[in-house]
Amino acid sequence: MLVKRRGRLKQIARWGIGTLAVGLVAIQFVPYGHDHTNPPVTRESNWDSPQTRELAARACFDCHSNQTDWRWYTNIAPFSWYIQHDVDDGRRQLNFSQWDQPQREARGAPNEVQRGKMPPPEYLPVHPEAKLTDDERQALVAGLRATVANDPPPTPARGPGSGDRPPGGNNRPPGG
Repeated sequence: MLVKRRGRLKQIARWGIGTLAVGLVAIQFVPYGHDHTNPPVTRESNWDSPQTRELAARACFDCHSNQTDWRWYTNIAPFSWYIQHDVDDGRRQLNFSQWDQPQREARGAPNEVQRGKMPPPEYLPVHPEAKLTDDERQALVAGLRATVANDPPPTPARGPGSGDRPPGGNNRPPGG
């Protein structure tokens, strides 16, 4: 009886592993997360110093610029989906390569770095160069503040059709 049970468990395990392997191969054909073209840089911010730019390039540019370093593992689903989503969202929030366009999080970026939220902890194990010392973190915070103060990105357009929230304290996003 015990031998039959072990044989059955082995068969189930083989089927499970086989199904998982087929599934992992199949998801590689989903097109999302494989287009790794970087859009052109339209205007980079006027950095307060070369040190600030170097620190931002090390710690921020992969998600917050059009100069993403698409490493080999960014082509393997499901990791490619997660990374593509993070890069798309990061560029939407703050993009140092499109300083000629409004940047929603430009003023808040120094605070995010200071609080240790950026770069995100899950990013650091595969990007050890992005790990900042305390001195580097403070230098980046001060440099980002100076950069945004001296060269602010354009403010978003106001008025009908600009994507603003309706008056009257409704804090829900449009359609939400």
